[in-house]
Amino acid sequence: MARVSGLAWHVLVHQLPPRPLYLRAKIRQRLARVGAIALKSSVYVLPRREDCLEDLEWIAEEARSGNGEAWIGEARFVDRKVDEELVRRSRAGRNADYRELSGELRGAPSGVDGAARLARARKRLDEIAGIDFFAAPGRISTEAAIERMQKRLERRGRSMKTEKKARTKDLVGHTWVTRRGIKVDRISSAWFVRRFVDPKARFRFIDPKSEAARPNEIGFDMAGGEFTHEGDRCTLETLVHRTTVADAGLRPIVQIVHDIDLKDEKFGRPVLAGLFAATSDDQRRLERGFALFDDLYASFRMESRPASRPDGSSRR
Repeated sequence: MARVSGLAWHVLVHQLPPRPLYLRAKIRQRLARVGAIALKSSVYVLPRREDCLEDLEWIAEEARSGNGEAWIGEARFVDRKVDEELVRRSRAGRNADYRELSGELRGAPSGVDGAARLARARKRLDEIAGIDFFAAPGRISTEAAIERMQKRLERRGRSMKTEKKARTKDLVGHTWVTRRGIKVDRISSAWFVRRFVDPKARFRFIDPKSEAARPNEIGFDMAGGEFTHEGDRCTLETLVHRTTVADAGLRPIVQIVHDIDLKDEKFGRPVLAGLFAATSDDQRRLERGFALFDDLYASFRMESRPASRPDGSSRR
């Protein structure tokens, strides 16, 4: 390891009571989450940075609220070997985190959750990098593993679909089939079909383990379905993309459904998944979902229109 020049540190010293028993574990977990480095028992350090100081202050307050004691100070060590050892421990901790994440990424993604797994991996990488104060070398190989996973997903998406666009007229007059226990992606996809593709579309819910789509039926959001997850798209996104429907009022709905279904916070949209938990009956969920998405669509479409001037003309 290259020689480390003199570093400045924030130091947390705490003393916790024997009870409650969970307090020690809680404080240890919080310290690990912010990347604190153990100097000795009950003494932890972080680089002297404003964000690190704020993290330690919150942990100190948590210790005091549990009837413990905590003090925060600043330090520079006369012996540079101490700095070098602390840097070594920090890098070792982050390398372990990177290895754990890389291990979770091994193997090609399978099923419809590949994009969600990739999003979670990227989010976890950002969390680790946020406490990687001394550029642990393990980050390079983990980033490469994530990029390989991204490419595998892209290849899988291309192999599943040739990206040819579906002609809307070819989708009219069919029964659309999906898995039982419908949730937001399947509900919104059915709403999209009924509103933009076929107003008279029929829907059937099956258990894929014991039943398959019949001839002339269109499967969606299920293994082997005509429309399902592709790359990092949820099923609703796939439908909108392949039917080439362009509607400004539709875009926010697609973003909301993506964030709920893939849980990757890609668009930062509010979560609505719990709205469908009032009933387990798929047909009733569909009816409730259609009403909800009709209202959302009308609202977003209104927002997307140019404001009108007093004379009735549109403002460009």
